[in-house]
Amino acid sequence: MNNDLAIQAIDLTRYYDKLLAVDHISFEVRSGEVFGFLGPNGAGKTTTVRMLNSLLAPSGGKALIFGHDICRDPYAAKRQFGLVPEESSVYTELSTWDNLMFTARLYRVPAGERQRRIEELLELFGLEAKRKEKAFALSKGMRQRLSLAMALIHRPRLLFLDEPVLGLDVQSAQLIKDRIRELNDQGTTIFLTTHQIEMADQLCNRVAIIHQGQIAAIESPERLKWAIEGRRSVEVSFDGNGALGPYAGLARVAGVDQTVRQRGKLKLYTSDPPTVLSGVMAYLQAQSLPVTAINTTGPSLEEVYLTITGRALGPLRGKHPGTPCKGCPVRGQCESEKEEQVAQTSERKGGLLRSSCEHH
Repeated sequence: MNNDLAIQAIDLTRYYDKLLAVDHISFEVRSGEVFGFLGPNGAGKTTTVRMLNSLLAPSGGKALIFGHDICRDPYAAKRQFGLVPEESSVYTELSTWDNLMFTARLYRVPAGERQRRIEELLELFGLEAKRKEKAFALSKGMRQRLSLAMALIHRPRLLFLDEPVLGLDVQSAQLIKDRIRELNDQGTTIFLTTHQIEMADQLCNRVAIIHQGQIAAIESPERLKWAIEGRRSVEVSFDGNGALGPYAGLARVAGVDQTVRQRGKLKLYTSDPPTVLSGVMAYLQAQSLPVTAINTTGPSLEEVYLTITGRALGPLRGKHPGTPCKGCPVRGQCESEKEEQVAQTSERKGGLLRSSCEHH
């Protein structure tokens, strides 16, 4: 048993009749990390998580939770994790206290420990004043706090979170984010499934992006951003009232690959920000155009996600002749397009980002 790994997915596969939903994926989640799992609807994300939770049997491959096979030894595996689904799993006719007590009994928390743990969790999630209130009377944010407290009653080593702050008020969302950080600081491994890419960027040590049933990328947010460094940009902010007018000419500045208009802002994508910045300044001065601010920015995790899943806002990776794999962070997939295609069968199982080098 490898105690350094919270999750091992090995050649994990799932068919629905003839539809291949999850295509022989392999990845690992290290003990003690916050691991983000991202993917568009229909990519296989939910199916993968349900297999990891033992809610769905895999068609092939296997999954281990701290070394316990989720199919062969499900009880031992389930003892290792807590689960907070997107839709709150609280029992609406029970009070806050009774929900926690029922869950404590379900997980066989020793009788002498139950009350103390419940008191701790009520305080941790700001639910003390709601202890006697029926769950149906709680706000969505309060129910989500209660759902998270219930998942922690048996002190799991691993916590699965599915969209934990979706649709919540700002106060509840911030409290849950703070508790996620605190739990992780105390050693709990977090598996976070979310569409909120900013949250994944803030909280996760690594993220995996699943697309069309395969792991398209798995790396730290910063390294994923670096992998598409060519999507850096120069942002020019100006009075947002009215049309672009003479500012539209910034699209013709040397080194600009593509422009995107935002509210009161023009975003100029480029692989050479210094050249574009000089050209922008020269153009603005020549046209006597006022601006509010000029900034250079790197790619966001959202842009990485959109690029990998094929819906990029700015320029997509092109197929250009040039030096292959210069500074490529994602290991030799990229000697040529043909070689990449041949290598897909074996390398897709390693969870590698398809190359962002100049050859692709």
